[in-house]
Amino acid sequence: MNRRQFLLVTGGGIVLAAGAATTAFLATRTPDAALLPWTQTSLYDEPRRKALSYAILAPNPHNRQPWKVDLSTDGEITLYVDTSRLLPHTDPFNRQITIGLGCFLELLILAAAQDGYRVDLQLFPEGEDSTSLDRRPVAHARFIADATVSPDPFFAHVLNRRSLKEPYDLNRPVAAATLATLQGAGAHGMAIASSADPDHVATLRELTSRAMVIELDTPHTYKESVDLMRLGKSEIEANPDGIDFGGPLFDSLVLLGQFSREAAIDPNSMIFSQGKAVVLANTESAMAHIWLVSATNTRQDQISAGRDWVRINLAATAAGVGVQPLSQALQEFPEMAKCYEQAHQILAPSGGTVQMLARLGYASPVAPSPRWPLAAKII
Repeated sequence: MNRRQFLLVTGGGIVLAAGAATTAFLATRTPDAALLPWTQTSLYDEPRRKALSYAILAPNPHNRQPWKVDLSTDGEITLYVDTSRLLPHTDPFNRQITIGLGCFLELLILAAAQDGYRVDLQLFPEGEDSTSLDRRPVAHARFIADATVSPDPFFAHVLNRRSLKEPYDLNRPVAAATLATLQGAGAHGMAIASSADPDHVATLRELTSRAMVIELDTPHTYKESVDLMRLGKSEIEANPDGIDFGGPLFDSLVLLGQFSREAAIDPNSMIFSQGKAVVLANTESAMAHIWLVSATNTRQDQISAGRDWVRINLAATAAGVGVQPLSQALQEFPEMAKCYEQAHQILAPSGGTVQMLARLGYASPVAPSPRWPLAAKII
């Protein structure tokens, strides 16, 4: 395809000239190989691998998929963190990564229960470090056949769960009954609260927007995201993790040379300014918020937060409401300190650690995020 087949529109966006060649090109832009794990859970009969095929679909920060598993002992799984997949700038103490590992473990346990297995879980069996994750195991999981295990209804929604990162419908409120349902989804000790009160929503819209701008305007934290961008189908399929920009629009911009990491990181570029406008359209369209607070902030607390977080995601999927994490104000790098303090004043006035904060609302469905295949995560 050549430049004459495109019309770049001032203010962003792109229009492709009509024609058979263009239509054929657009039809090939979905990174199908990177999405295969969402459709391959039925390939596995061995109980651990079958459960893991669901666990790898867990939500996690920047889609780093930081898990790796050892299956060398029959009937057991040892979970490790891949220390090459941490986020040292935006998550310096690995708190958010640990929450993602908690999401992984909860889906593992839900999937095992479907096949009649109880999972005996031992967290950090060789000890833990509150300041950083290391090469010691995160969890040891033993699968035990147990006829008394009851399947969890939330499991039915695992394959449809998404983080809905689109502007929400400003004319469609989130009902109090829906918020109550989401608050009741937890099972692992987190204090879960929510609000659709207009004044409270306005306060959190302002806070989360300001925190988003700080992350984008702070060179070292924004570069961490830019380095993880996957631009177009080829990059996404080569590295099905990180922040994916795929589909006809982004592939076309990449081919035209209009979208690159160099342009994305340049604060004077149109890509940067438009990208900021896009993410702020999300924070500013929140119709309600939900958050999780733990009394203390141990690694076990962070795992529990992840387990309850994915349960809230599944409850939201069941209820048909969109959910997107807004973790920027909870990040612990120095430039975010004032937002972090304000978030805790608003959301945890009696003390504790706010582990997760998200916006709720309604928008059109989105595609799943890319995933590494299970085989890539087994050591």
